[in-house]
Amino acid sequence: MDALDILTDLENVIPYFQAIFSADEHRVIGYEILGRYNGADGVESLGDFFFDEGIPDEYKIEVDQVILTKALDKALSLDEDVLLFINRDAEILMKDDGESFLETLLEYEGKGFKLDRIVLEISERNYHGQFYHLDHLLLYYRTYGIKIAIDKMGSDSSYLDRLGDLAPDILKIDLLALRSTSTSHAYQNVLYSLSMLARKIGATLLFENIEMVYQLQFAWKNGGRFYQGYYLHYPEANFVDRNCRKEILRDLFHEFIFSEKKKLSTIFELTEDFQVQLQSLLVKYKKYSSYEELLKLLTADLTDVAFRMYVCDEDGFQKSANIIKYDSDWIIQPEYAHKNWSWRPYFLENIIKMRNEKRGILSDLYSDIETGETVRTYSYPLNAKEYLFIDLSYNFLDRKKLLLS
Repeated sequence: MDALDILTDLENVIPYFQAIFSADEHRVIGYEILGRYNGADGVESLGDFFFDEGIPDEYKIEVDQVILTKALDKALSLDEDVLLFINRDAEILMKDDGESFLETLLEYEGKGFKLDRIVLEISERNYHGQFYHLDHLLLYYRTYGIKIAIDKMGSDSSYLDRLGDLAPDILKIDLLALRSTSTSHAYQNVLYSLSMLARKIGATLLFENIEMVYQLQFAWKNGGRFYQGYYLHYPEANFVDRNCRKEILRDLFHEFIFSEKKKLSTIFELTEDFQVQLQSLLVKYKKYSSYEELLKLLTADLTDVAFRMYVCDEDGFQKSANIIKYDSDWIIQPEYAHKNWSWRPYFLENIIKMRNEKRGILSDLYSDIETGETVRTYSYPLNAKEYLFIDLSYNFLDRKKLLLS
């Protein structure tokens, strides 16, 4: 595709629209504008045109403007609650300090398209200017009601140190790498962390590049409110019926809900089983001279369940050595005594919860710092000030299946 061919044939530069669906309504809440060229070989994406650094920015600005005006002309017919997502490269946007882009939007505001329906997807990957200039512009746009979205989260980590400054309305998380259930648990943890970050800064999550049901379930499970991708709908030259996937999504989400409730029930039942078992074992082994002796006694009953155990006080100081399983043998690690674990996420919160409820707690999934394995920890109050921690083995969790999801 030659750049000059496109510049001399702007009539055939057209917008395509990819539908964005919502979790709460199960229908289309907006459309992302995509550039296409309807040439001799049929309709082609203009992605390569915009990403080609050899093409002058002035050419890209002109083509962007054509796509935007044609898209806005069509968007005037949309329902008044539908959002329009517009992609802009920060470097190109700042060529004229964002004035021409805003002028176009204000022109269409005069025609009845409210600017609080505009979502600007900003990409900074090629931006070489001063960030405070860009931030000032985005803040100015916001005074008109324009929403800001950060693009390509999950595929480019360079934005992480900028999120606090930009305070975006929407985070777009790219699920392209999450194309099978074999994708590393570590990568899934990264995406989960982004979902937690979005919650902390008050941003809505939009998961893109959803190409299979597994990705959609992951997005739903991790707090995604908006979804887009080929699994849901391919881009088209016209706006699709807003309810085109309503029944399908409702049925899928019902399956997701059933699966999640089943997993939570399994976790609850296992927690209850551990509660009863530990109560019984501590009565059985109530005579012990040290916590190390208690841990050794417990290994006989928990050898198929645990791979490490230890005791901490309410401030996180370890009151015992570790006892850890290597192959079929349990080994004492005295060097762990007196270490402090209060810095770990949720540690003190869980201590207070156990103390008040006088019940054990099963943790969420996490990667063990030393072994690298995916584990859960069961914590149990021995008394008002000391707590038993049992790290459950991967093999045990794998037998339970739902405990690894």
